Amino acid sequence: MIGLLTRRPTAVFLLIAGYFLLNVIVRLFLPHSLELDEAEQVFLSQWLALGYGPQPPFYNWLQQGIFSIFGTSVATLSIVKNLVLFLSYFFYGLTAFKLLSDKRLAVIAALGLLTIPQISFEAQRDLAHTVAVIFSSSLFFYMLVSTIQRPTAAFYALTGLAIGIGAISKYNFVLVPAAALLAMLCDPDLRRFVFDRRLVLTIIVAAIVILPHGFWILDNLRSATESTLGKMTESDNDSDLLEALDGGLSLLLAVLGFSALTALIFLGLFGKAMLSAFKAGNIWTRLIERTILFCLAAVILMIVFGGAEHIKDRWLAPMLLPLPLYLCLKAEAAGLEPKRAFRGMITIAAGIMLAVPAVLYGRVTFAPVTGVYKKLNVPYAALITTVSAQAIPSIIIAEDDHLAGNLRFQLPSVPVQSARHRGYEPEVTWTTGRPGLLIWRAEKNDDVSVPSELMEAAQRRFAVVRSDIEPKKISIPYIFGPYVRGTDGDRYDFGYAWVYPKASG
Repeated sequence: MIGLLTRRPTAVFLLIAGYFLLNVIVRLFLPHSLELDEAEQVFLSQWLALGYGPQPPFYNWLQQGIFSIFGTSVATLSIVKNLVLFLSYFFYGLTAFKLLSDKRLAVIAALGLLTIPQISFEAQRDLAHTVAVIFSSSLFFYMLVSTIQRPTAAFYALTGLAIGIGAISKYNFVLVPAAALLAMLCDPDLRRFVFDRRLVLTIIVAAIVILPHGFWILDNLRSATESTLGKMTESDNDSDLLEALDGGLSLLLAVLGFSALTALIFLGLFGKAMLSAFKAGNIWTRLIERTILFCLAAVILMIVFGGAEHIKDRWLAPMLLPLPLYLCLKAEAAGLEPKRAFRGMITIAAGIMLAVPAVLYGRVTFAPVTGVYKKLNVPYAALITTVSAQAIPSIIIAEDDHLAGNLRFQLPSVPVQSARHRGYEPEVTWTTGRPGLLIWRAEKNDDVSVPSELMEAAQRRFAVVRSDIEPKKISIPYIFGPYVRGTDGDRYDFGYAWVYPKASG
């Protein structure tokens, strides 16, 4: 492998493609229950909208388009995710090959993404919108570099396309082009690209892509922002100073969580010379470091003035994504010899490429051994098989979006509504032969009562009262979980209730 990449550095893209193909295969061999974001994609694919809630719709539209052509399956879920991730690495690698004279360093930069846990593992485990923003950030940096190297009208327009895609991928992406703009204004060598009249093309194309969802945001501002802002600002502190300190600590830990492993690996690859390399630089290192600093400054302002107290490391993905490329640019500017680092990074990358699929597979299949069952171990297929043997429902109302997506995946002919999502309440005809069905997650040893939020949804939909509903419990063994009669340790409990129309007269 090392010899091939030495002779043909661009073969790194074949290696990366093989890695994502392996991840698709592993996902197909895992249970066909769904993770959180997978279930969200299936649930939201029941209708087309300009917006769906607290996350922008780009990934939803992409996944829904693939569903409409190839059907809803684990294969289409996994292929879309891994294709988008491959394209992220592809554009990132192309940027590295454009900027680095030594192509061994470009290979190190491309494989360096694997050293970021939020990209190599978390994005593979269960993320959708973060996957989209990783892709759009890679695309943006590639188009930005291409525009600076060849400032044609086409590249200015394509940069606008990348900005538009990023803005409808995840809202925090907008900090990146704004920060890059400020970084370019601060640099005499880059300022002229900002004042180029072709920048109008960038603005127009970005606006065309953003506006449809932008109109939705104007009418649904609370829905689009309430959840994320709530997570960031929820606090037990009465003091603004304590909130700011907690927010600052949260940001510091998020930055370290995102970048520490990569920094340590590069330090190990290049040795102490990597520390001295930070004194070197060029136009590209200045652009990246200033862009990152402006992004982090914006987050700090959100902490101080907006009360943001809980910053998650994956939220920094679009801002800190250039880190491996930045470190390689620093190494080249300092004249570091990359031979040892090149061989070391290929070895590390190969280990990660084997470890990630192995961990993803093992954490589910060995759950009975560890005693920690994952979302993929939950037996939704067995639940639907058991319940639908009694009747085929006209509609299912689930307790939450994750449950709703899994039920829709297992019974695609039946519309599934979520008690926590008001955006989808399909009109159906329910009869004694095709009753409505309520399903929720039951706690161990509870009284199997219908959760209040689900009961409210049933009352809106069916105009029933609690006394009309007879709740039941069903206990099903976990997937891969050993079943020992007389114990409940390896079983998952669901509550369900059929809702029948009242007899007339």
